[in-house]
Amino acid sequence: MATPNSNQSKGFFASMTSGLSMFGNAMHRSVNGFLGYEGVEVINPEGGKDDAEEEAQKGRWKQEERDGYWKMMQNYIGSDVTSMVTLPVLIFEPMTMLQKMAELMEYSYLLDQADECEDPYMRLVYASSWAISVYYAYQRTWKPFNPILGETYEMINQGGITFISEQVSHHPPMGAGHAENEHFAYDITSKLKTKFLGNSVDVYPVGRTRVTLKRDGVVLDLVPPPTKVNNLIFGRTWVDTLGEMIMTNLTTGDKVVLYFQPCGWFGAGRYEVDGYVYNAAEEPKILMTGKWNESMSYQPCDLEGEPVTGSELKEAWHVADVPPNDKFQYTYFAHKLNSFDTAPRKLLASDSRLRPDRLALEKGDLSKAGAEKSSLEERQRAERREREVKAHKFTPRWFDMTDEVTPTPWGDLEIYQYNGKYTEHRAVIDSSDSIEEVDVKSIEFNPWQFGNLSAE
Repeated sequence: MATPNSNQSKGFFASMTSGLSMFGNAMHRSVNGFLGYEGVEVINPEGGKDDAEEEAQKGRWKQEERDGYWKMMQNYIGSDVTSMVTLPVLIFEPMTMLQKMAELMEYSYLLDQADECEDPYMRLVYASSWAISVYYAYQRTWKPFNPILGETYEMINQGGITFISEQVSHHPPMGAGHAENEHFAYDITSKLKTKFLGNSVDVYPVGRTRVTLKRDGVVLDLVPPPTKVNNLIFGRTWVDTLGEMIMTNLTTGDKVVLYFQPCGWFGAGRYEVDGYVYNAAEEPKILMTGKWNESMSYQPCDLEGEPVTGSELKEAWHVADVPPNDKFQYTYFAHKLNSFDTAPRKLLASDSRLRPDRLALEKGDLSKAGAEKSSLEERQRAERREREVKAHKFTPRWFDMTDEVTPTPWGDLEIYQYNGKYTEHRAVIDSSDSIEEVDVKSIEFNPWQFGNLSAE
């Protein structure tokens, strides 16, 4: 995006925030919108016949499937369908929610930059750009698999990062994740809340994300905006993220507030993000603008939110090249997450890569994927019944439930804390020459823990 010229920008930032709390509200008009829309895309919020036919050609929905699914789903309008409904495998992508957590690591170099940065406000520019970067991947309209209780996903040596995530609860579905390299530690407890509205679903991220920058021990807290998935059954499915993203430096009180513009007719405002980095006194220091599917830029500003005279708009992040015409709209990094080539030595048998339904879907065998998914879900129900009969409480392996309950904009959240055991587990494996090498693909998926919680 070009830098606004003096005529365009004069008074613009101030006018957008007049009458609003400079701190409490991000910009509700957009820099990109002010300068004109680029790459306008026609969006029909209600969906149309042509859109439906286009989706059917992609193998998503045939009309008879849509009709049958619509009859079933009408009973759930207004409900949270996170774990209530058995969904058809044809709307899934060959990835789990635990792997989706790991997608935040694609642009982790931005957190490295934040850690190395001495300017406290630029530190938030890099860190918030990292938080925005994952939304390019989140625009995929396929649904990831809900993990089985006890399921895990591990990734090592991707940019020097070690990552582990685990499904720590089934009702409600909750996952916990931890990533670490020499610059930062990332911790998340995730619990999605949904509201099914018929042909769309609202998704509320009832989670807590914390990033610790190691050089100075700075702790950053992230509150992301909600997302809406449109045209689930009728029309061309598309994803929109709208509202405020707030990242707070809990150590200093500085924060960044970014506003995701809602998509209007003909794509007006879609993807656009604007806002400010504020100091602890709630004064704007840096303006940020961009599109969450392209790039984010920044520019120093004065106390009125105006660009500082003589300063330039500079780019903080830009989306990487992606595979052309990819079936699942995966990035190169997403393909790495699914690949056995990136699996660590002695992969845990509970790892998402090993799920038979995920593997079948990846190979394009929807019939087998559906059967395997049903089999896994039935085994999970059977294990739960046995656990209830014997009053046996499930205990996560790599994360501990704490006494902390934190409020979020969409409800309270029980916090799980990384217990460090995976670091010890991986250190033993990496330091041993006697561990037998096994063909990773031959490992049977086994997240089941009942009656043998201490097994390696």
